[in-house]
Amino acid sequence: MYEVGEYIVHPGQGVCKIDSVVKAPEPTYMLLPVTSTHGMKISFPVANEDRLRPVLSGDEARAIIDEYPAMEPETHTERSNALEEQYYKEEIRNGDCRDSVRIMKTIELRVADLKERGKRPPVAYERVLKRATERALSELAVALDMTQEDVQALFRTAVGEDPTNN
Repeated sequence: MYEVGEYIVHPGQGVCKIDSVVKAPEPTYMLLPVTSTHGMKISFPVANEDRLRPVLSGDEARAIIDEYPAMEPETHTERSNALEEQYYKEEIRNGDCRDSVRIMKTIELRVADLKERGKRPPVAYERVLKRATERALSELAVALDMTQEDVQALFRTAVGEDPTNN
């Protein structure tokens, strides 16, 4: 069982802090998503805690950032943008932080390629990129005890960019 004050990853909401555990009528975690700006709490049954996972360790988070430049992008494609979006959203929901980072890199590369060819990227790519980025940065930030902006600077440094550029 997880403890009050621990950070965990909820499949739908991402990184959450365990605010309390309610005992009745059945044991339930009260979770606070770290990306929520309006104090929303989520009830999650302790009986289903196998669907939760702990946040990465600091060493695991640093390893993902160090691996980023050499990380292979996702090769999955679908016959429509809607199906591709659905696939990636499920990968983000059910995968781990490394999966979210890989998807983030994949979509960034696809958007850059389309823009380079003078084409406008699909809106679905923007939604997937936003979700993957939020999921990855929130977990890495908690694991490294940093802000999400500091984590973005680490990614820029890893790929050889000036970390002060946004």
